Amino acid sequence: MAKRDYYEVLGVQRNATDDDLKRAYRKLAMQHHPDRNQGNPAAEGKFKEANEAYDILKDGEKRAAYDRYGHAAFEGGGGGGGQGGPGGFEDMFADIFGQFTGRGGQRQQAGRGADLRQDISISMEEAFAGTKKTLRVPSSVQCEACTGSGAEGGNASVQQCGTCRGAGKVRSQQGFFLVERTCPTCSGSGRIIKNPCKICLGAGRVQRDRTLNVTIPAGVEDGTRIRLTGEGEAGLRGAPAGDLYVDVGVKAHPIFQREGPNIMVRVPLRMTQAALGGQIEVPSIDGGRSRVTIPAGTQSGDSFRLRGKGFSVLRNPARGDMYVQVAVETPQNLSAKQKELLEAFEAEAVQSGKSSPESEGFFAKVKDFWDGLGR
Repeated sequence: MAKRDYYEVLGVQRNATDDDLKRAYRKLAMQHHPDRNQGNPAAEGKFKEANEAYDILKDGEKRAAYDRYGHAAFEGGGGGGGQGGPGGFEDMFADIFGQFTGRGGQRQQAGRGADLRQDISISMEEAFAGTKKTLRVPSSVQCEACTGSGAEGGNASVQQCGTCRGAGKVRSQQGFFLVERTCPTCSGSGRIIKNPCKICLGAGRVQRDRTLNVTIPAGVEDGTRIRLTGEGEAGLRGAPAGDLYVDVGVKAHPIFQREGPNIMVRVPLRMTQAALGGQIEVPSIDGGRSRVTIPAGTQSGDSFRLRGKGFSVLRNPARGDMYVQVAVETPQNLSAKQKELLEAFEAEAVQSGKSSPESEGFFAKVKDFWDGLGR
């Protein structure tokens, strides 16, 4: 049966760019891959066809020859045919399916130490000013006896693994798959130790608790994660250590609440204070004191802004603001005299109709609403 045009196979125009070709091939490879279509010979055929087409068209010289002579340019063994030569199917397979084989992108060095995570709790004052904390970290550290090599007497007794030839990985062909896995002989290190260290038994690391000083920057927020590179578990036989991640939790404060770089503080006011006005003194997160002028007739929920009294913005010289929100408190446990005075005030306020404009306006709207309903 005559071969289909390679551009038609990939579903692209003849002026397609290299990126267009790659995207089209990836889509077809994922769609028709034998692993996803077991027992489907048609899909297997389309997978081979797409691989052959891409193997030719991705190469500039081969593509030029194909554009001029068609399939005849490669008859007699001159063309790729998708056999996975250097830069061909094998590399594309690794690029697309690297997440399954471990070859896609940058390889993680064999034996790299595990990452660690620790929680730390600080006060809101410490979050504002920044602080330093000492952590106790139980982890693996480099063995001092063998300096991390895992070998008795240093690296003299370390030899290259004969199975993987130092690569740490071995490959095997399984049908259309080229599977890469960790070398079973050296466990991915690429080396064989003839005389293992008696302290770490060849691991190159031992279990030990460490203490670390962690700097918490000013302005840190609840849930911030700090990464300490290389402070995780030591790697196997001299491989790089992992990282330590410190998750910062900020405790709730009895006075302040935080919203990003801004601080909120709720201040109760006596009814007389709100009615007559005056000044109040409020604390700030840095331990200072600020005076706030309360105008006469202040309502519950009114807010006053104090610029620059909030948190530092992380890695920025700017500071947030503090918002003072007042809550007018209704008096309780009144004496007979106080009740008498309030009743007299209420009678006069109702008669004048000017003391509570918001209340008067609301009930006027209620009256109009009921009148409209004929009630």
